[in-house]
Amino acid sequence: MPEPTPTTTPATESPRYRTQPVSFVRRSGRLGTRQQRAWDEHRDRYLVEAPRDVARTSVDPSFVLDPAVLFGRSARLVVEIGSGQGEAVVAAAAADPSTDFLAVEVYTPGLAQTVLRAAQRDLTNLRLLQVNAVEVLATTLPAGSVDELWVFFPDPWHKSRHHKRRLVTPSFATLVERVLRAPDDGAPGGVLRLATDWDGYADQMVEVLDAAPGLANAHGPGGVAPRFEGRVLTGFERKGTAVGRVITDLEYVRR
Repeated sequence: MPEPTPTTTPATESPRYRTQPVSFVRRSGRLGTRQQRAWDEHRDRYLVEAPRDVARTSVDPSFVLDPAVLFGRSARLVVEIGSGQGEAVVAAAAADPSTDFLAVEVYTPGLAQTVLRAAQRDLTNLRLLQVNAVEVLATTLPAGSVDELWVFFPDPWHKSRHHKRRLVTPSFATLVERVLRAPDDGAPGGVLRLATDWDGYADQMVEVLDAAPGLANAHGPGGVAPRFEGRVLTGFERKGTAVGRVITDLEYVRR
């Protein structure tokens, strides 16, 4: 079901709410003591307060981020969709201070844990957005502003009736093409990196993204990538491999 968050409208207008399913389910969760302290003390430093549109995780389509203003400099920009507990993005930001990182996540406990990890390292090159990723790609990020886009272990929605909620679809590919930097003066285009531990979803990703006119599979049609060295081994990935799941990495380049 779509995430219903009606807003008050004049009697002559229709109620405003999402008309398309989203790739997540809103979950509540209590923050641990350290998470709550970090959230209270450092949220303003790391969390970008996006103006809302029709739902709690929506973003006003007129709101456009300027990465140079947000980070106070001009640098490579890496965006992670579904950053979870922040393990990957915080490790990457700490390892590469010359690059700016934007983490997109909807779950407050995950964001709080990311803030905690970032504050412990006093990171200055990381910001967080608590919004629906599709809307970020559609309107919030300027066209051609992203050097790398990461989608690691999105919800596979493994039941057939739920496949429509999967993030990676043809419309998603179009949005990816929009935000990735295009090749210029011999420099390669921006990169989309994905990882999943669900074979059926990996097959769908390859089918969808190989067909995207603005993306090229870096390892040839139908090809999979070696494990991305910049992706730290998270607790989630360890659990998957422990029960025998095979991790598939994919890499696409903006044409």
